[in-house]
Amino acid sequence: MAEVEASTAASGDDRLRKASGGVLCAFTLLLIGVLAFSIRLFSVVKYESVIHEFDPYFNYRVTQFLSKSGIYEFWNWFDDRTWYPLGRVIGGTVYPGLTLTAGTMWWLLNSINIPLSVETVCVFTAPIFSANASWATYLLTKEAKGHGAGLMAATILAMVPSYISRSVAGSYDNEAVAIFALIFTFYLYVKTLNTGSLFYATLNALSYFYMVCSWGGYTFIINLIPMHVLLCIITGRYSSRLYIAYAPLVVLGTLLAALVPVVGFNAVLTSEHFASFLVFIILHVVALVYFIKGLLTPRLFKVAMTFVLTVGLALCFAAVAILVALVASSPTKGWSGRSLSLLDPTYASKYIPIIASVSEHQPPTWPSYFMDINVLAFLVPAGIISCFLPLSDASSFLVLYLVTSVYFSGVMVRLMLVLAPAACILSGIALSEAFNVLTRSMKFQRPRSDDGLPAAEDIITPGTSSTAATIVKSGNITKEKTENVSKGRPSKKNRKEKEWVGSSPVRPDMEEKLCVLPAEASAMGILFLIILCGLYVVHCVWAAAEAYSAPSIVLTSRSHEGLHVFDDFRESYAWLRHNTEVDDKVASWWDYGYQTTAMANRTVIVDNNTWNNTHIATVGTAMSSPEKAAWEIFNSLDVKYVLVVFGGLIGYPSDDINKFLWMVRIGGGEFPHIKEEDYLRDGNYRVDAQGTPTMLNCLMYKLCYYRFVETDGKGFDRARRYEIGRKHFKLTHFEEVFTTHNWMVRIYKLKPQKNRIRGKLKLKSSSKASSMRKGAGKKNPWQ
Repeated sequence: MAEVEASTAASGDDRLRKASGGVLCAFTLLLIGVLAFSIRLFSVVKYESVIHEFDPYFNYRVTQFLSKSGIYEFWNWFDDRTWYPLGRVIGGTVYPGLTLTAGTMWWLLNSINIPLSVETVCVFTAPIFSANASWATYLLTKEAKGHGAGLMAATILAMVPSYISRSVAGSYDNEAVAIFALIFTFYLYVKTLNTGSLFYATLNALSYFYMVCSWGGYTFIINLIPMHVLLCIITGRYSSRLYIAYAPLVVLGTLLAALVPVVGFNAVLTSEHFASFLVFIILHVVALVYFIKGLLTPRLFKVAMTFVLTVGLALCFAAVAILVALVASSPTKGWSGRSLSLLDPTYASKYIPIIASVSEHQPPTWPSYFMDINVLAFLVPAGIISCFLPLSDASSFLVLYLVTSVYFSGVMVRLMLVLAPAACILSGIALSEAFNVLTRSMKFQRPRSDDGLPAAEDIITPGTSSTAATIVKSGNITKEKTENVSKGRPSKKNRKEKEWVGSSPVRPDMEEKLCVLPAEASAMGILFLIILCGLYVVHCVWAAAEAYSAPSIVLTSRSHEGLHVFDDFRESYAWLRHNTEVDDKVASWWDYGYQTTAMANRTVIVDNNTWNNTHIATVGTAMSSPEKAAWEIFNSLDVKYVLVVFGGLIGYPSDDINKFLWMVRIGGGEFPHIKEEDYLRDGNYRVDAQGTPTMLNCLMYKLCYYRFVETDGKGFDRARRYEIGRKHFKLTHFEEVFTTHNWMVRIYKLKPQKNRIRGKLKLKSSSKASSMRKGAGKKNPWQ
């Protein structure tokens, strides 16, 4: 009777402990979400609620159109204010996930009488989804290594600088919602892999569909998951759960992806998706083999195995032949330019300079890793080791995710964003396991009770690993049961646990000695980890407050005189909006196209979409040409104003002079008369007295340095740190109409074309009169 009462009390304590643990876990997750949201608000607190960077302005403009005109008008919107005179079909060329998400949030808020503006919703979309991404990280890590590791990984992701750089308030870009979709899709895949539930498999396909709608990086998912499935098959870990996790994703996910207009039939015709189809065929061949093995005798199975392998290989070869035939006609073999740049880092610089010219497409430096993931770079190897103790399907997927993301982040600095969740998850696992071992070691340094058991408390069972041994409360475990375990006669439960890890019986006291560290070493280890986490928090707060909070459209600098604010971009766009006609066309380098269209509401020739290389090369050729030739090019495009960004007065390095060589390279790729060597002196790019005549006479040089010598009398360029080469010149085909306060943005107007017919008639009439006057004083010899 006493044993029954003790057992009932113990079970009641367990239920209470689980309930309190669940409440504490939920409260911790709520705090993590608040942390993820609030740490991204420095840009609003320090500056103002404004859209950042370049691409977000286009997304904001599209969201405005969606909120005003509705979903049907959005799908059929032809934008005639971009890429003049070509235009752009917006509904068929954008990933609509971000726009539809923010538009839905705006509609819901207004429907419940919370009248927020579209701009406010767009500004705070990224911080909101960063909290969602943290919770998704908890779910994914929990499936692999438990609640503790999940909470630790979610906390780390909420603060990691690499993710903050793309999700601060105002960073309204596709990655704002895509990272959440990426992590959540991985969670549902692992959840299906662990449970074999068709319900989670369906949710996984729907989550993948949302990822396809949100970002072109969805190809990472549809290649990483097949790689993991193939890895499981090769290592002999095939199961029905693996089939359920993968097959619905390929079939349903591909069908849903084809519904997105910007993807369409590319979901089945491009090489980025072929790996998933090939693994799909292999998976079915393996499933058929296992099915036949369960029906036939070993002798018949060998015969059937030969037949199945023959047919399977034939199908694989046929599928490969069909895929090769589909892509053979393409010069890139069905790969997009960005995908080829990832597979071959030198491809873009050789063949597609427009991709290589983007700063975020450059390879990262080692300091970039320390800046974006900080101490996580040192914790990740420990997390990898923990994933192998023991190795499960979920932990092997996390390791594969990390390895692939490390490679891609080394090719393109933008993909540090994809590495960040993997690094946070593995680091969270490492910290959780380390704290687990150290705190357990401290706990077992307590004095023991008289019966030789740990004082009141804990018995370590032979669990999954020496670093993650399961701690079981011994309130209802009798001394006799403990003795049975120590004598090598384990219970059925213990035998299953040993069978899971493939180990021999281990005595509890021996297991205890393997897991316990000295008290002093444990205390020092805990202190070291706390200091390490503190340094990480300090770095993340600094990165959020200083490095990534400043909007690129408003620049600041500090000197001994205090803080200086440079608001030249908005000043120039306001001038265009108020002082030019609505139908006027503005030419600039493509970096500023989105902002000009969104903030000045004027038609641009090229913008940040960069879908037409020839059109961009035309603008680059005009900027690289002499003034008269440039005027003819711009005049043929109906351009009325030309905008250039110049940083020579205040020392702003990201101006058009520093980007000019990319204009030359892109223009020279389409128009061979533009040669890069004509703008270099002994292989060096200079705009001082050593600059080449071609450089000092091109339109870009003249528009940037016109009247520049008047600022200080010398023409000293603070961005390049030397005096310019050609100081005194006049413009014949362009006239300056506006220069901002700090000379950062300069706007010029094309002078009207002279009336050539009137000039020719005037020239003819004056020459005829002159000849008549000359002939009047001469006598006609025929008279």
